[in-house]
Amino acid sequence: MVWGFESPPAHQPTRELFIMTVNVETLDKLERRITLTLAADDIKREVDARLRKLARTVKADGFRPGKVPMSVVTQRYGWSVQYEVVNDQVGRAFSQAAGEARLRVAGAPRIEAQDGAPEGQLAFAATFEVYPEVRLGDLAAVEVERISTEVTEAAIDKTIDILRKQRRSFAPRAAGEGAAEGDRVTIDFVGTIDGEAFAGGKAEGFQFVVGEGQMLEAFDQAVRGMQVGQSKTFALAFPADYHGKEVAGKEADFLVTMQATEAGLLPAVDETFIRSLGLEAGTVEALREDVRRNLEREVRFRVLARNKAAAMDALAGAAELDVPRTLVEGEVERMVAAAREDLKKRGVKDADKAPVPAEIFRPQAERRVRLGLVVGELVRTHGLQARPEQLQAHIEEVAQSYEHPAEVVRWYLGDRQRMAEVEAVVIENNVTAHVLGLARVVEKKLAFDDLMSA
Repeated sequence: MVWGFESPPAHQPTRELFIMTVNVETLDKLERRITLTLAADDIKREVDARLRKLARTVKADGFRPGKVPMSVVTQRYGWSVQYEVVNDQVGRAFSQAAGEARLRVAGAPRIEAQDGAPEGQLAFAATFEVYPEVRLGDLAAVEVERISTEVTEAAIDKTIDILRKQRRSFAPRAAGEGAAEGDRVTIDFVGTIDGEAFAGGKAEGFQFVVGEGQMLEAFDQAVRGMQVGQSKTFALAFPADYHGKEVAGKEADFLVTMQATEAGLLPAVDETFIRSLGLEAGTVEALREDVRRNLEREVRFRVLARNKAAAMDALAGAAELDVPRTLVEGEVERMVAAAREDLKKRGVKDADKAPVPAEIFRPQAERRVRLGLVVGELVRTHGLQARPEQLQAHIEEVAQSYEHPAEVVRWYLGDRQRMAEVEAVVIENNVTAHVLGLARVVEKKLAFDDLMSA
């Protein structure tokens, strides 16, 4: 029989258990086993006490509350109460034994009842893993690429063009004009594969903007130059990795009829446009300065993320340790649960029952656990914990990208979970700076467009 248990809360006083010797058996690199013994009389006394307490409130047909005979209470609840008591006692015994043996237990132990215990005692074997010794390598011998990116005038121009596109309007093209880049077209289409219709292959009054990647490239190219009322037939090969599995890798024939073409009209960069963006000054200079600040903030975060990933890879590669399987399995379970939650948010029916193969997460889960152990050791060894002023500075920097920064700061400071997430980010930043300060750094300039498209 395998028993599960919860250790008592730290604030709850527990009765001292008598453990003569803590004999720790090594089963594998990190796997250990401890044999625990409990006095059967202690178990029985605790079970009886809990049953008597339960009898005060238990209800049963034919008896008044509090007057149910103990024999009935024992028959109904004896097994479940005994299970709870054994769980509690074994949990406390294991916690005490692990503490006496100075073991850092990784994950929950597996508890199994053992035969052959001395008379009047119950024996259990607790099998578990311990945290590994982390051996940090010589970071001075590691090469790390550190990127940097400049916000150019061209990047500011491109961003302003994007803002204009977001606020564009459309007007019908003149008769005889064909659809062009940036036009919004309205079409009817029918697609067949080997002469047979397929799901999603037919639509009427369908709209998209030419040249913005909303359609497959072959479809996008086919409608260019088409005039209102014109029809065209063309072949389209679906990519092998197309999201629609029923048509992926197949070739279809499409008949398209143009119903309307509308040219995109970008707003002028004038006072009205600039004020619509929330800039009261309404000047081009104010707009460009605001765009520059926002881009520089975004670039800082992206550059830091790239450099952080490079530093973490170098740190993990330089360290030597065994990874506890228990922690990996726990991380896999969390990742599977997160995947199901994501499916639920996407509106997938019965997302809780959707097949999510755990194995696809295992390599990433193992890397996360490994890196977490290495980072934890580095933080403890070199005092890289987050300082209060670092937490405040990070929150304020994040808040600057919102319309009401002060409210965002209060939002973070008012929630422990959010502050814990901020602390984790700041610690990672400290570790990144520490690694880059020791490693052989290779500087690389990365173009703005390359950074933003990654």
